[in-house]
Amino acid sequence: MTENNSKKFIKRLSDEVGDFTVSLDLDVRLYEYDIRGSKVHTEMLSNQNIITSEEKSIIIKGLDQILLEIKSDSFPWDPTLEDIHMNIESRLHEKIGTVAGKLHTARSRNDQISLDTRMFVKDACIEINNLIKKLQKTIVDLAENSSNIIMPGYTHMQRAQPVLLAHHLLAYYEMFSRDVEKFNNAFVEADIMPLGSAALAGTPHPIDREYVAQKLNFSRLTANSIDTVSDRDFILSFLFASSVFITHISRFSEELILWSSSEFNFIQLSDEFTTGSSIMPQKRNPDFAEISRGKSGRVIGNLISLFTILKGLPLSYNRDLQEDKTGLFDSYDTVVSVLKIFNKMIKGIHLKAENFTSAAMESLSLATDIADYLVNKGLDFRESYSIASSISDHSLAISKPISKFSVDDYKSFSPLFEEDVLQINIRTSVESRISFGGTATQNVLSQIKIARKKLNE
Repeated sequence: MTENNSKKFIKRLSDEVGDFTVSLDLDVRLYEYDIRGSKVHTEMLSNQNIITSEEKSIIIKGLDQILLEIKSDSFPWDPTLEDIHMNIESRLHEKIGTVAGKLHTARSRNDQISLDTRMFVKDACIEINNLIKKLQKTIVDLAENSSNIIMPGYTHMQRAQPVLLAHHLLAYYEMFSRDVEKFNNAFVEADIMPLGSAALAGTPHPIDREYVAQKLNFSRLTANSIDTVSDRDFILSFLFASSVFITHISRFSEELILWSSSEFNFIQLSDEFTTGSSIMPQKRNPDFAEISRGKSGRVIGNLISLFTILKGLPLSYNRDLQEDKTGLFDSYDTVVSVLKIFNKMIKGIHLKAENFTSAAMESLSLATDIADYLVNKGLDFRESYSIASSISDHSLAISKPISKFSVDDYKSFSPLFEEDVLQINIRTSVESRISFGGTATQNVLSQIKIARKKLNE
């Protein structure tokens, strides 16, 4: 290899290595948090007489100018500086000179990125929970508007017992309520102020961490500087909450897809959220629900990815942690986009009430009510169950739904049956489930009222 070619190779290798370590394409999203944290850090340094009041004013003015440059898309980004922190600090040097170097007193990029990321996660949790609550309100509205519709409840994807459609919908309200709690927990884990831990051992400067925490709206301080710079558990908590949420969305999507099929024909999705086939003009595909279901894979994958990154890391900071934001930002973007789409999709659903009801009536869903009827006549449940099972088998064999049975039909299985057995229907079945959490109308309307109160708090 000639000397000239050697220099070209070294230059190319240097560029490749530089690109390999660059995180600017990701952490550029944290610029507002980075500048906000730097401004408060500067104020603290001045308060503690580590820098002068004049130096503080110069630094903060320079940071404000940089913020305007970034927002106006005129900031001269330099990928060779690797990350958001060094880009801002370098630009500050260009604007205000050597005094910019004092900004980094008593801190490191290690605790700085932890600060920025924690602030991002806190805001993300608040935003996502607000969107979840909007979706919950849409679900509650749909439940209230369908509170008179009876459908077959399912276990093992087989028709089981009659339930109110509203009761079924409110099951998703409950799932999403648990998601809100999980994002609240992720917020609490992120709500610990790390700045002042420096690289890993703390700082000899007389800093005031409590001041920084108060100004940046953190509720408490991290207690161990080594743990602080290497802790990403708060991101794990966010990704876990995101994964559970997207799993609930996936389950809901699956039911919407099934219900909109010709086999179920329970609902019709708005044309806005379906697409046509390229060669089959009669088809309307539930693509938005399918894509929402499919996105569960990437969000759950992001959680597993960070688990894998963290599992073998020694204390304290390691550059592996630079990979934490890829999954974090992707999961945040995915969850927010799904929530916005899903809420609109649910609002546009057309319910086919008569199909829900006929499916409940045509099934064997009253078999349990028949068994309970015999129990009320004094028969033990196991024997009652056996008789009801025989009635169900007979119903299937002669293709005659239980709802069409006569008293004589019933009496052929047990003399305990009387005229009042004919009063059993899908409505009486639903209204008999009065235990707390059951599907009786009085329970469901009460839960709707409670849900509205919670959402309005």
